[in-house]
Amino acid sequence: MKLNFKTGLTLALLCATALFSCKKDQDEFIPGPEKATLVLSGEITKNTELTPDNNYVLKGRVFVKGNVALTIAAGTTIMVEPAEKMEDKGALIITRGAKINVNGDVEKPVVFTSAAAKPAPGDWVGLIVLGKAATNGAGGVMHIAGMEETPDTEFGGVEENDNSGSIKFLRLEYTGALNPENEEEWAIDHASGLMLGGVGSGTTLENVMVKHSRDDGFQFVGGKVNGKFLISYDNGDDNFDFDRGYTGRLQFVISYRPSASKAGIRANGVESLNDKDATEVLPYTHPVISNMTIIGPAEAQPETDQSQGVYIRKNTRFTIQNSIIAGYTYGGLMLCPKTKPYLVDNSVQENSEFRYNLVNADNEAWAFNFDSGPSGVIINPDADVANWATQTGNKTTKTRANNNELITDIAGYMFGGLYQAGAAPDFRPQVGSPALKGANFSSVGKNKDMNDMSPVTYRGALGTTDSWANTGSWANWD
Repeated sequence: MKLNFKTGLTLALLCATALFSCKKDQDEFIPGPEKATLVLSGEITKNTELTPDNNYVLKGRVFVKGNVALTIAAGTTIMVEPAEKMEDKGALIITRGAKINVNGDVEKPVVFTSAAAKPAPGDWVGLIVLGKAATNGAGGVMHIAGMEETPDTEFGGVEENDNSGSIKFLRLEYTGALNPENEEEWAIDHASGLMLGGVGSGTTLENVMVKHSRDDGFQFVGGKVNGKFLISYDNGDDNFDFDRGYTGRLQFVISYRPSASKAGIRANGVESLNDKDATEVLPYTHPVISNMTIIGPAEAQPETDQSQGVYIRKNTRFTIQNSIIAGYTYGGLMLCPKTKPYLVDNSVQENSEFRYNLVNADNEAWAFNFDSGPSGVIINPDADVANWATQTGNKTTKTRANNNELITDIAGYMFGGLYQAGAAPDFRPQVGSPALKGANFSSVGKNKDMNDMSPVTYRGALGTTDSWANTGSWANWD
């Protein structure tokens, strides 16, 4: 780590009376010492702590390596220096075996943001954490997509409970530098936002917001890390992206895209794939999610906009329960030839689960969709999946009822307030909302996916009185 001290004229700022007077007027202003500005660059190879007593500028790609820990105290802000060349764009990379401990709190989060005079999506790459848990890459090991393959960009292994540290009350802004506009990713996105590669279940992930990324917000690539109280806001591509064998559990999650993306061909609330060729490579990607709220753009989208609330593709298994999908004109839930059977065919083992959710699309007929082939161009409403998904009680030809409900108008959710200029969104359902009843934490899959969730009475990320998304300054909706 390179440290640049810029203390300014601290001593000159101290007046003679401040130095020598024994009696001062109580209203007299006495300046404190100016903060030093420290530059983070190159490699961090010893245990290091960043505190709000200093200003920090991150320059280029910084690697924390050698099994050391980088600890960041509450209230610390790291400004990322802009760069013209792609290879010079800033990124903080926690290599396999190292740890990051982000110790923010609700009023004093840790913030990474752009140092540009006019910050914009794509000013820097993001925070990348690499661990030793399984991926379905060759030999269980992969490298950061979009970067040179070196030992410092490698992740994966066999340690499911690997611990890469603790991340609490963190906000990342203006990431996504590696991704070109309108990238069509048929394999895996380049690293963006908060990228967690092979991160194990021993890692803590709570109260994290990623906003204004040019590409994805959260990327879970392999690994088994669990998370809660996560917000992905106004990002250019997928708000939550799951790839290459991720099998963790998430609860209390918000995906909010107030306006249509101009960067991604398919800017989905959730997207998931197993591998590029949709093979049987193990472990299967299988995110398990409860109490998620997914909200799409305020304006109607043209039919050529392929964005979906949830897009499950490339042989992914998945579990989504007690959640809300709303606001995408032509897409609530979309499946493909490799993922539909795991939902609707009783003969297929390791079934996916989509149960007790509330689903909406602006165009009601498109709430449940089917992607018919590898071109990715032809998307059709799927009556088979719609009928299967909304069967309740004993009214089913399957071995289970799924009890999802179709909400014909987003107003039917009765949110506190969406798409409000100059005001934070309020995702809390008001009295009378269907989201305040119908939650169910039973598990019918062989893995009992809901067993580790916190049972609540409501569907979606918040109940009527919950305030975690709008308390303090850790979540900023500007």
